[in-house]
Amino acid sequence: MAWGGESDYATIENMGAERANAVGRPRDPELENRVYTAVLELYNEAGWPGLTYDAVARRASVGKSALYLRWPTKEKLLLDALAARTLSLQLSDSGSVRQDLLDFARQMAAVYLGPEGWLLLRVALEARRYPELLGPMQERFAKDILAARAIVRRAVERGQLPPGTSATLLTDIVAGAVLNHLLATPHHLYQEMLHQLDRYLEHLVDLVLAGAIAFHPPQPAPGEAQG
Repeated sequence: MAWGGESDYATIENMGAERANAVGRPRDPELENRVYTAVLELYNEAGWPGLTYDAVARRASVGKSALYLRWPTKEKLLLDALAARTLSLQLSDSGSVRQDLLDFARQMAAVYLGPEGWLLLRVALEARRYPELLGPMQERFAKDILAARAIVRRAVERGQLPPGTSATLLTDIVAGAVLNHLLATPHHLYQEMLHQLDRYLEHLVDLVLAGAIAFHPPQPAPGEAQG
């Protein structure tokens, strides 16, 4: 899951917005922007139990009637906000497994460092407690990571990685290492970590690929000399 900038958010939020009420009053073009910001801030602070229409209305400076008209349930309010503020990863197919995995690692880092990064973690945790509500959204986030397995499968088909290389294990190592690196870095080293982040990601991908090749050495082709 890659995150858009403010201009991307504005484009998403302005598309398909409805009028504030049914009697023809011109809609507030910033209504959804304010509401989604309020919803995600409150959800990030207090989780699902702390997300109420009263709290959203106060923080977004809108009337509850406008909220009920546009979002008749609290579930729709949260899911629409999450969907509007998250964009899918743009996985590459450059022909190089190293480049494609590095691009994946960089996008994962950008997600967790982005303004909505902590929401991904809260959704993943609360989906266990509220599977009917957040399960589909958590699955949507997970699909982006699962899609990265295609990078490894293509590399096996091209002969860049040995047959039998586990796409699941390899992408789990990359994605997990990125998240752990960001979470485990102490506060006083955070800026230094950010400065060195791209080099860390390059070393991570190189180590994972070297390990995959060493763990599953390629078999010689029929008739090829063995030395």
